[in-house]
Amino acid sequence: MSDAGATTLASPEDLALVERLKAGDELAFMMLVEQHQAAMLRIARMYVSSQAVAEEVVQDAWVGILRGLDRFEGRSSLRTWMYRILANIAKTRGQRESRSVPFSSLAGNDLEEPAVDESWFHPAGHGAEGGWSTLPRDWRGFPEDRLLAGETLGVIRDAIEMLPPMQAEVIRLRDVLGWSSEDVRNALEISETNQRVLLHRARSKVRSALERHFMEGARA
Repeated sequence: MSDAGATTLASPEDLALVERLKAGDELAFMMLVEQHQAAMLRIARMYVSSQAVAEEVVQDAWVGILRGLDRFEGRSSLRTWMYRILANIAKTRGQRESRSVPFSSLAGNDLEEPAVDESWFHPAGHGAEGGWSTLPRDWRGFPEDRLLAGETLGVIRDAIEMLPPMQAEVIRLRDVLGWSSEDVRNALEISETNQRVLLHRARSKVRSALERHFMEGARA
């Protein structure tokens, strides 16, 4: 598969990793699988009928990635190139199953509804656009160990699990794994506008869950 069409070129680390993979470096491949397997399974699962089929899709994607290394030209990041292969295989498999999933069912049907208070987030043009401009109420009254406790992380995890699949994956990739907007768009094959709306909606819901969590803690 060609890697044309992206704007971010492969890094020197990407190119070095590709050379290791071409040379049959099993450790490099296992590290790559460990890093990406979970996210690839979640993305594949959005397009196919079962977890078992998603696992087959991911396995086929790894085979396609290894076989296509000679065609990787560095005109995109290695990650972008890999996830395009995955997305193509997942969509083809979904079509074969006659499972055409509308975007609205993946993204959620609330994207046009009013979101939370816009003052929660930095505005367009700000250096941290889309990030929280203030902490949720009642965070300041808790010690750091409470903020980092498994209970709080569990609230975040559960809130993400409750999101529509595409919203959940966007916030995982952007805010949990630290991917760039461009990498997320390429991996999920969505527009910049859709990525921004999905991320904003997801962040709003997660923040609301944290607000409730800390307010209940303050009353306890």
